[in-house]
Amino acid sequence: MAGPAISPIDLSAALVLAPTALADWLVVAPVALMIGFGAVLMMVRKSVRLHGAIAIAGLVLLVLLDAALLWRVSAHGPVTMVMGRWLPPFGIAFTADLFGAVMALAAAVVALAAGIFALRDIDAGGRRYGFFPFLMLLMAGVSGAFLTGDIFNLYVWFEVLLISSFGLLILGSEPEQIDGALKYAILNLIGTTLFLIAVGYLYAIFGTLNMADIARKAASLRGTAPLTTLTALFILAFAMKAAAFPVNFWLSASYHTPRVVVSALFGGLLTKIGIYALVRVTIMLFPVEREALSLTVAVAAALTMIVGGLGALAQSDVRRLVGYVVIAGIGNMMAGVAIGTPAAVSGAILYALHSVVAMTALYLLAGEAARLGGAWSLSSLGGLWRQAPWFSGVSFLLFIAAAGLPPLSGLWPKVALLKASLDIGAWWLAAAILVSAFLITLALARVFLLAYWRPRPEPAAGTVAGDWRITLPLGGLTALVVLFGLLPEPLLDLAYGAASGLADPAAYVESVFPGATMERGAVR
Repeated sequence: MAGPAISPIDLSAALVLAPTALADWLVVAPVALMIGFGAVLMMVRKSVRLHGAIAIAGLVLLVLLDAALLWRVSAHGPVTMVMGRWLPPFGIAFTADLFGAVMALAAAVVALAAGIFALRDIDAGGRRYGFFPFLMLLMAGVSGAFLTGDIFNLYVWFEVLLISSFGLLILGSEPEQIDGALKYAILNLIGTTLFLIAVGYLYAIFGTLNMADIARKAASLRGTAPLTTLTALFILAFAMKAAAFPVNFWLSASYHTPRVVVSALFGGLLTKIGIYALVRVTIMLFPVEREALSLTVAVAAALTMIVGGLGALAQSDVRRLVGYVVIAGIGNMMAGVAIGTPAAVSGAILYALHSVVAMTALYLLAGEAARLGGAWSLSSLGGLWRQAPWFSGVSFLLFIAAAGLPPLSGLWPKVALLKASLDIGAWWLAAAILVSAFLITLALARVFLLAYWRPRPEPAAGTVAGDWRITLPLGGLTALVVLFGLLPEPLLDLAYGAASGLADPAAYVESVFPGATMERGAVR
């Protein structure tokens, strides 16, 4: 006897049925690539001589993939891919907009530069204990953080990069490294715990973790849910990750302890992920709540800038000094978040891109200066201008860029932030930006006068050689700093486009939920 006819199941209500366009795989390709190369390096862990070549090949491919993704997003708008073909918000979404794509590309470029530098800086012991696999895992976490469209997975990628950063931090097992790693771990675990609490609180309010879904639901819940408290929790967690005042002391206590290439990766990338998350959450998801908390964020930004400047001026250890320059830059970026206008946010994004490149280069520069001079202390350095003229010229350019002086890349974001501050009448915030820049200029001028211009107190300890593993990454990053300074228009356009996309996330929401439209924070 024939049974009852089984009606077909309509899978279109739950699953993405259309095949994924090949170009859309670019959204997840950077993460998959880094995890894959990390696995390959683990499989050949006994052949440490191959690690460098394999890692550099992977990082070159990462730069190419991120460049292709940025082109795709620039040409066609935000791109979304949902895992497992489940429709959002149930499927985990990777969504790339201009902000995420340009940050991912900048991170890939400096990781490639650091990887080349590591070919000389990391010895066989460091490779045997996993420097290059940890680097691949770190970049998987960094890429995932910039490209995820799910706020819980932002937390997951934070954890991935933190695990790998712990391994990189203690590579060498020196007592100073263990001490620095302990401070780094405790404060970052506190920040991670706050982040997780905020995510749980968010899910309890919204019932979703998809950022596009949160953006379109926030307006309807405003006034009935404690969104300001939720936003304050996120700001505190991300400020701790970014090393903003008053939770900045872990950076100056730890970033000077590992190998210099690790310090360069941390200074260039890790704090910027905190800033990225802060901008993404406060500007795109909770702009009204950000406005309510703007004065608090602005005060923290001003104090971060001043503490960074004063700390740099007080240091005699070059690596510690660079750490305070990183902290001062975090204050500048937070100032853009506090102001919140598209012009201010574009200035913060532009500063983040500048800082990714310039701070990585500055740490590499400090390492090479210490190798040539045989010491980290300014009291023992001297004569580098006579010993290494080319290197000294590169140093001079990077010092100008880090101080925000014309005509290099540090100038334009400071000009944008100054103008945005004055436009809203926040003269005291503009004054903090100028005072911080003046203090950083004094600190870096002191380094140049003592370590480069002053005659050497003792005979030279290092030799000068044209090692391509040094000249290529340092020269390449310096060339980017000069190029961004002299031809800023393309980068300014990218930063403003990214800021506009955050202020009006309709295109972002449309890429995740086709057919949804947003008007004044509400979905129709």
